[in-house]
Amino acid sequence: MSEKKPSVLQGFKAFLMRGNVVDLAVAVVIGAAFTNIVNSVVKGIINPLVGTIGTQNLDNYNSCIKGPCRGTGDHLTGVRILWGSVLGATLTFVITAAVVYFLMVLPMSKYLARMEARRKAKEGTHEVMEVTELEVLKEIRDTLLAQQRQRGSGHAER
Repeated sequence: MSEKKPSVLQGFKAFLMRGNVVDLAVAVVIGAAFTNIVNSVVKGIINPLVGTIGTQNLDNYNSCIKGPCRGTGDHLTGVRILWGSVLGATLTFVITAAVVYFLMVLPMSKYLARMEARRKAKEGTHEVMEVTELEVLKEIRDTLLAQQRQRGSGHAER
């Protein structure tokens, strides 16, 4: 008895043919495109709003923890905590999560809930119809049995 083991190529082909791989590839491509939109919102809307308070570029916000802290850009001296970068990344994440939730997850869950309610309503109607049909059939049976009994008792009297 020699069991034929699938080749590596056959295993790879089976892996690629799974639906999950295609779904994941689509999600990555959509995610990459979506990232550009979110980054544009942060640069075009959020940063200017923050700019009304201070600087338009959140990366410019930092705190010096060991001085002397001088210079800008590549000519920085001292040890700095770049909390503006963290704030910008956090805002980007929150905006991304909010957009995904409110524009994708919430509408899809509402749609799925409506579809489930419709499916349950159809099943409930179908069950009521089956029960009603069963009751009608029982009534027909009982009527036929009663008629047979009446005929049977009528034959005995003759």
